[in-house]
Amino acid sequence: MKKIRVGLLGFGTVGSGTAKILLENKDVLDARLGAELELKWIGDLDVDSDRGVTVDRGVLTTDAKQVINDPEVDIIVELVGGYEPAKSFILAAIENGKHVVTANKALLAAYGEEIFAAASKQGVEIGFEASVGGGIPLLRSIKEGLVANRIHRLFGILNGTSNYILTKMTNEGGSFSEVLKEAQDLGYAEADPTFDVEGVDAAHKLTILLSIAYGVPIDFKSVYTEGISKITSLDIAFMKEFGYRIKLLAISKDDGNSIEARVHPTLIPEGSLLANVNEAYNALYISGDAVGNVMFYGPGAGMMPTGSAVVGDLVDVARNILNNSMGRVPYFGYQADRVKPRTIKSPRDLMAKYYFRVSAHDRPGVLSKISGILGENDISIESVHQKGRDLVGAVPIVMITHEAREAAVYAALSRIDDLDVVKDKTVMIRIEDWA
Repeated sequence: MKKIRVGLLGFGTVGSGTAKILLENKDVLDARLGAELELKWIGDLDVDSDRGVTVDRGVLTTDAKQVINDPEVDIIVELVGGYEPAKSFILAAIENGKHVVTANKALLAAYGEEIFAAASKQGVEIGFEASVGGGIPLLRSIKEGLVANRIHRLFGILNGTSNYILTKMTNEGGSFSEVLKEAQDLGYAEADPTFDVEGVDAAHKLTILLSIAYGVPIDFKSVYTEGISKITSLDIAFMKEFGYRIKLLAISKDDGNSIEARVHPTLIPEGSLLANVNEAYNALYISGDAVGNVMFYGPGAGMMPTGSAVVGDLVDVARNILNNSMGRVPYFGYQADRVKPRTIKSPRDLMAKYYFRVSAHDRPGVLSKISGILGENDISIESVHQKGRDLVGAVPIVMITHEAREAAVYAALSRIDDLDVVKDKTVMIRIEDWA
């Protein structure tokens, strides 16, 4: 049986899962591939710690160059993470004519254009299914399963840490900081959770999805990004009264002229499918012109789910090697000469409904002043609740607006926050009833 030899760089959580699958599911993989995926090398700075998977000591090395420069290795799997040395490893592997599989969404979002250009020049494959959605086959489904469709909308819960925190705050109460600490203690959140809770991780993933859905170059800087660290249990309680749940959503819409690309906390109807994606799970809701609406759901991270996606890419690349069919499916699903920039809509031009919470002193005429300013900016109110006085005499005025332009919303809130009767900066959260 022909052998396809694999060099694995990074023996952490996902690397361990990848090795475990390659070794324990060898018979299934051989039967489906018609060849053997041989794990020839595992490179990591730490080759002594127990990873819960038994490997031959002879495949372990602390020298990445030994793996990358081995002429027998066909595919390099980069699971080091971060920007460097991962980028250098990948580019060196490509220069050596080796195919690459990676789960590194941050690297691809920041340096994808350079990496894919190098791979194209060398005629090698890049597999990156595991970079978005962990074990959920999102990228392959869009590139191949939904190839007949123009993608109109994407709504994604793409970060398990943020979804876990918001689920706990919604169902059990507690402040953001309290629930974050719990998530860190349970291993759902990193010691430095910034990328997760400030939306950066989800924005990295949305950047990759945009390229595959619309055939646009990778451009992480064009994605508007806002996190969940300012969400309070008070607002969550008010949202429930209006029939909404809050999620950190990655959103894209194509109106034929421009594309929306944004990540931010979003209110969605409590009966919707996405509203009921809880804990650390991920989901992607896609609207295509031919298929209609479909949703993918499952574990978005973890040792075995992400390892499953990595091995799926390994099998895809190995099949192309066996059949000498490199480039059968383009990296982004679009032919290279059809990958072209599109206008990314400014958040100021967004049309949406909004949730406002104004903290105002309890005086006659306050609500009329606020509603007057909103009306002057063409913002109409759909519903409003005025709550009881708090300990320092301020009253939360909570309202849902009809659809309005975001530039007008910012203009109105700036004036409202300058009123002498308003105590604190107004809370504003966008609403997607469609989701």
